[in-house]
Amino acid sequence: MRHKLLHESDGLRTYALIFETGDEVMSGLLDFAKAMDLRGSRITAIGALQDATLAYFHWESKEYEPIPVPEQTEVLSLLGDIALDGEEPAVHVHVVLGRRDGSTVGGHLKSGRVRPTLEVIIDEQPEHLHKVLDRESGLALIRP
Repeated sequence: MRHKLLHESDGLRTYALIFETGDEVMSGLLDFAKAMDLRGSRITAIGALQDATLAYFHWESKEYEPIPVPEQTEVLSLLGDIALDGEEPAVHVHVVLGRRDGSTVGGHLKSGRVRPTLEVIIDEQPEHLHKVLDRESGLALIRP
């Protein structure tokens, strides 16, 4: 993965991250968030994946159900955020993937390997976001 700082002023930083064939998306995003000390960011991306694992949060069981996607797909939409969970950055990403036949599959991105590229824009905000454990869902949710 390559990256470049595109803009910085008044606490706002904008980065471009370019993932290449074989790069793993979620671990790459988390490593970058830690290295750059990102604490409250918005993530958008487009590109393609050679395989992925998505997940659906099942409300009754309070667990993520895996959705394997063992095929080449287009990343039609990737949206997410980076917020602090305690003192560590946490990356939360949703994705819609397009299949060869035009159908789509979506959910939480748990893992994905890039082929040939994934173009990511990260906007770091001057006001940081924090996650707090929500008792009802069992999830760490952003609390402004």
